[in-house]
Amino acid sequence: MKPVLTVGLDGSPESLAAARWGAAVADRQGLALRLLHAWAPLAPGPRSGSSESDQHHWAQRILHDAHVEIHKRYPVLSIAEDLVANDASSALLTAAAKSRMIVLGSRGLAAASSYFLGNTSMDVVSRAERPVVLVRASPEERAPSPTHKGNCVVVGLSLRDPCDELFEFAFTAADARGVPLRAVHGRGVPVQAQMPWGVDPEVAAAITDKAQKKLRKKLRPWHKKFRRVRVIDAVTLDSPARVVTDDAENAGLLVVGRRRHRGVLAPRLGPVAHAAVHHAACAIAVVPHG
Repeated sequence: MKPVLTVGLDGSPESLAAARWGAAVADRQGLALRLLHAWAPLAPGPRSGSSESDQHHWAQRILHDAHVEIHKRYPVLSIAEDLVANDASSALLTAAAKSRMIVLGSRGLAAASSYFLGNTSMDVVSRAERPVVLVRASPEERAPSPTHKGNCVVVGLSLRDPCDELFEFAFTAADARGVPLRAVHGRGVPVQAQMPWGVDPEVAAAITDKAQKKLRKKLRPWHKKFRRVRVIDAVTLDSPARVVTDDAENAGLLVVGRRRHRGVLAPRLGPVAHAAVHHAACAIAVVPHG
């Protein structure tokens, strides 16, 4: 049985863009595609009256229309429709446990009418046990391709946390797309490098060189596993959140991590993942680890 990629649909242009994105990834990686629509108030259809007044009719229409469009583009792709009478967060989190990844539409910080944006998307991103991908839709076309506005995959890395889940996801994505992988690490300028006139270039260079050696050591075994992927590594002395979002400006996909276990009073997303979800212009994959 093929692993499944699940797309959350709500009828918005962003969720349809997510469906197109997810279908392309499923086709490339040999996955089955599940189109899921969830709404807690779903109830049996009316005994009389037109189908247009039946919420089931419109819920099924959302799935059917997406299914028809995706099938035209990928006729051999295995596609299933899943209409769930539950709140969106619960339905998606349940689906995540049985999926390779969850894909949702997103407008970043813009005002949103979709229930997959705002509270629901943040809830799924911060709690799912599998990677969650948020797909943007540009105002012009509202239907990006998986490599929209980008010719590489960017992964933001910490040198302290385990990175195997991030590496697996990022290298697989870059390999499937046939594009380079940019592995970036950012860190704030340490006190010892700060001088009254600015940053001491020698101290900054030494810190950067040490960090780059650690980064390359982490990358080495994965580079051997994915020999077709060209890897570019970069260390920048700046805010990690700013480094990652700036570096992904011309990327097709940004991959960031999320710790599964955080302190009781800690935010559900770390600062890098939070910045990426709200500010990165490309598709963002949030991968749980640890």
